[in-house]
Amino acid sequence: MAPLLNIEHLSISYGGIQAIKDVSIHLEQGEIVSVLGANGAGKSTLLQAVSGLVPISGGSVIFSSEVLNKVPAYEIVLKGISLSPEGRRVFPTLTVEENLNLGAYTRRKMRDEVRKAKDRVFSLFPILSERRKQLAGTLSGGEQQMLAIGRALMSTPRVLLLDEPSLGLAPILVKQIFDIIAEINAQGTSILLVEQNAHKALGIASRGYVLENGRIVASGPTSSLRSDEKIQEAYLGGAALRKKAAR
Repeated sequence: MAPLLNIEHLSISYGGIQAIKDVSIHLEQGEIVSVLGANGAGKSTLLQAVSGLVPISGGSVIFSSEVLNKVPAYEIVLKGISLSPEGRRVFPTLTVEENLNLGAYTRRKMRDEVRKAKDRVFSLFPILSERRKQLAGTLSGGEQQMLAIGRALMSTPRVLLLDEPSLGLAPILVKQIFDIIAEINAQGTSILLVEQNAHKALGIASRGYVLENGRIVASGPTSSLRSDEKIQEAYLGGAALRKKAAR
């Protein structure tokens, strides 16, 4: 059986610079798969390519057996893939509810479905229900991240793309966000997670990939990635852990 989302030999170029080079990643129904890597590794570009926001130079993005390479971004949302972007990118001068309504724009005529989606978002993020008439620009960083994820869920995606959901958040909020990501997955949404916090990402995912300079340099079950010395050194504070153990 084919994966729900299959990224095959993907390449992305900006002018003369190749940002993604022959990357292959797959996501099965019901999985959380994490993509790790330093700044500039190509992680956000990968998600933007899947979302139809940047042109594909080579390879394919296949969703539910359909090639998406030439499909416009709004149609990709309609087909069941939604992106919560890095940096939240909420609309600051619109209310929380107006931001959520924009997330359902492609389904705006399906009023019952939109209402159910909003009820789900408010169930996952009760604070958003309390702040529904508040301008998004006045929310805290954590609340804006919740709104960004909630907005992406308004299209009821089969695949949720999360780009750095913990970026800039206090540790207690990071835990809360990751608990909610696990709940979204438990409700049946498959998740491709781009995240610099390797501890959290590998704690929640079943499998992972490591991107360096636009290429996959390691992949496998999270248990094998955690035990890989090079990955420990680069992403999991391996040297610090060894120093602590040696004291």
